[in-house]
Amino acid sequence: MSTYRDLALPRALGARAAATPGGSARATVLRTVSARERRSHLTAPRVPTVGIDIGGTKVMAGVVDADGRILEQIKTETPDKSKSAKVVEDTITELVLDLSDRHDVHAVGIGAAGWVDADRSRVLFAPHLAWRNEPLRDSLQARLAVPVMVDNDANTAAWAEWRFGAGRGEDHLVMITLGTGIGGAILEDGQVKRGKYGVAGEFGHMQVVPGGHRCPCGNRGCWEQYSSGNALVREARELAAADSPVAYNIIERVKGSVGDITGPLITELAREGDAMCIELFQDIGQWLGVGIANLAAALDPSCFVVGGGVSAADDLLIGPAREAFRRHLTGRGYRPEARIARAQLGPEAGMVGAADLARLVARRFRRANRRRLERYEKYERYAQAIRNGGVTGRSTRPPQEP
Repeated sequence: MSTYRDLALPRALGARAAATPGGSARATVLRTVSARERRSHLTAPRVPTVGIDIGGTKVMAGVVDADGRILEQIKTETPDKSKSAKVVEDTITELVLDLSDRHDVHAVGIGAAGWVDADRSRVLFAPHLAWRNEPLRDSLQARLAVPVMVDNDANTAAWAEWRFGAGRGEDHLVMITLGTGIGGAILEDGQVKRGKYGVAGEFGHMQVVPGGHRCPCGNRGCWEQYSSGNALVREARELAAADSPVAYNIIERVKGSVGDITGPLITELAREGDAMCIELFQDIGQWLGVGIANLAAALDPSCFVVGGGVSAADDLLIGPAREAFRRHLTGRGYRPEARIARAQLGPEAGMVGAADLARLVARRFRRANRRRLERYEKYERYAQAIRNGGVTGRSTRPPQEP
């Protein structure tokens, strides 16, 4: 079972760094291995790694084993977006060092809500943080002294569902994350498809209604304006503000304060049988099905996994989505239909996936470390031979790396 602790992080980390010489001395130095490892997650070292999920309000960190089990989990509030990027890096560093006090940490994976470049080293843009072309991987790697992997949070969530959750056994999977907006990811044959520039999977900004609702991205009619947490809350608040008779229950629940209407409240009322809230879920579920049908026409996956906070409504949302998907699928009746499943790992999916992807980075680090050790041993043998007089009449050049 996961262990949760809310952390009151110190604002100044300098005192702690001074108490610990080198600042990151507790970070684990990876041991070398001698056996050659194949390029597959199946042969990644079975060592504990840390996964970090950075959202708009919380930073969640956890130690995850090779089977996807969370050994310990801690979380704290995300620093305000007006603060410098270093403040967020300080928070991440503190979480990792805290976990490394109790666990043998071998690598760190980060799932960030934003655009990450194809090399998985820089956060190009994060809407909730002050990250603009931020070299996050190298900055953290220098401070933690272990390998660091950075990826988009939807990619890490999709990887976790493919490895340990609703997408197990699928070779072509599309993940859709429904939260404030809509994110997504594509996996084919065990690989995350990130696109040429690393920003594939921004499904929420497909335009489905020309001239429709204005989206924060600047365009109109984006999919996420019709099938997301924001769309759900917007519609409920509009009905309540208009004093619609169908909104009586929710108006009464918030005592007339329309601004207090939230997604979880709408979900709760829908489960209790409130007709308006059920209808709202049917509406966004139908739009979800339309978008999935469009993605099926473009990508033809075997499975769609729907995650994110809004997916907690389960069949209130997924049922209408399946119906709309079948109704709008191109070539319906003459082609196999992709399976639509609700994500199984909940809000921890991004953290678990980031930790598991970091395990692959740990493998590459081990391989590089092994090569460095082999070179060192080769030079030591050569130097010892010279000292013993065993390299006479030959070139005195040291052995060259092949």
